[in-house]
Amino acid sequence: MKFRKLYWVTEQVGESGDSKVIGVFTSIHDIRTKGIKWNDECGHRAGFRVSLIKLDSSGMPLGSWVGPDFAGLPEDLQQFVATGEFDGPSIDLLVADLRGLS
Repeated sequence: MKFRKLYWVTEQVGESGDSKVIGVFTSIHDIRTKGIKWNDECGHRAGFRVSLIKLDSSGMPLGSWVGPDFAGLPEDLQQFVATGEFDGPSIDLLVADLRGLS
C-alpha cells in the first residue's frame, strides 16, 4: 500500500464565507466514494470546497477549489499527474463528481 503524502479536505461554506471541515480523505477514490456529498448535520450550504493538503505541513494548501464549477482543478492537478501521484482518468472522474454535486 502506498503511503499518502497528500490529503483531500472537504468543507461546506456558509453564506458569510466561513466554512466547516466535513471530511479528510487519502485518495481520489476515497473522496469520490465517501466525501463528495453534503453533510446534513452542517448548516453551511452556500458552497462546497475541496482542498489538497500536504501531510505534516503548516503551509498553505497546495490548491483549493470551490463549486459549482471548481474552476482550475483539472489544470492545477496536472502537475501531480507528472509526478505519478494521480492519473488523468481519476482526475476526470473527480471533477465530474464534484461538478455533479452542485
